[in-house]
Amino acid sequence: MMDTMVSIRDVAKRAGVSVGTVSNVLSESASVSAERRARVLAAIETLDYHPNYIARSLKARSTKTLGLIISDITNPFFPLVVRGAEDCAFSHGYLLITFNTDDQIEREKQVLSVLRSRRVDGVLLVVAPSPDGDVSHIRKTVECGIPIVCLDRIPPGMALDSVSVDNVAGAQLCVRHMVGRGHRRIGIITGKLTLQTARDRLEGYLAALREAGIEPEPDLILEGNFRQDTGYRLGKDLLLLHNRPTALFVCNGMMTVGVIQALEETGFRCPADVAVASFDDLPFSDAFQPHLTSVDQPAYRMGYEGAQLLVGRLQGKIKSRKRVAVRLALELKIRSSTGGNRSTEGGMEFAPVVRVPPAGFETGPPGVLRDQKPVKKPAAAEKAQA
Repeated sequence: MMDTMVSIRDVAKRAGVSVGTVSNVLSESASVSAERRARVLAAIETLDYHPNYIARSLKARSTKTLGLIISDITNPFFPLVVRGAEDCAFSHGYLLITFNTDDQIEREKQVLSVLRSRRVDGVLLVVAPSPDGDVSHIRKTVECGIPIVCLDRIPPGMALDSVSVDNVAGAQLCVRHMVGRGHRRIGIITGKLTLQTARDRLEGYLAALREAGIEPEPDLILEGNFRQDTGYRLGKDLLLLHNRPTALFVCNGMMTVGVIQALEETGFRCPADVAVASFDDLPFSDAFQPHLTSVDQPAYRMGYEGAQLLVGRLQGKIKSRKRVAVRLALELKIRSSTGGNRSTEGGMEFAPVVRVPPAGFETGPPGVLRDQKPVKKPAAAEKAQA
């Protein structure tokens, strides 16, 4: 015969307290003496009691569940975002459910519909590119009373809480570094330009060229989709130009992997023939020869801060209806992939790591999440991003 499931009444009887006291210990909704709390917790452990969270969620109108929607699980940037969000959610007693959209807007719509039906408490969202800028499914979720915090990418026309980086400044600093190495013909492979992040990185590239008096050349500006295959295909297109660029700025890590593959196939040497820099510091950057110059985004912290902001909304710690926009600092890590073609006159010297502080940004209540203390990553996460 199977054992019957332990109930809250069994715990109360074992601990010698009322059912209400057990409930208060579980929900931390009322003060319970240390001695009674210890008895209840001991009874829970002895009986291996597991609360019925479905029943509790119906009563409390909270499932203690958060949804996280990311755009590409194969991109090494996003597992670190997930890790940060999960660590923060668990520390506050929330379960995190993660979905991948493969950058498909229809799948994003389906996932948000599922999360609404599952009554999640809140959503962390990396938006998929939408050709027509459709955000009706996001708006519907917010209107259902489910708060959304956007990570990395911010949808147009909606005042949502967000955690992001200054993509313009990061791209501008990286391309400025390449100009300082003596490059005048710098190609760029962007992400899908329906995404604000892709447009911002292109804007930073153009700003760096113009401040150096370099006229942008349309033939050197190619639109990709943040995937490895487009990095390979467009990288070959740029490398095989009759008047090829001497440097390439690639707007994310996965496309950079494709560009490296294209370099190997075409026989060009990096950085002697073509310098390469990436907007994203891949966990395995040091495995490439030469080591990759990159703009490092704080992926773990982005996930952690996003979940912290979402929990703050849910727990009523952020009372203002104004959106909170958190900008995190970037770092330009200069390595040997941009070491060649140094300018002999007026060439700029750079430190190995250049920090890009967050520019001015909007916040809700003054100071909310504006000056965060550093988030300590678990050792495994530190090793993955090292």
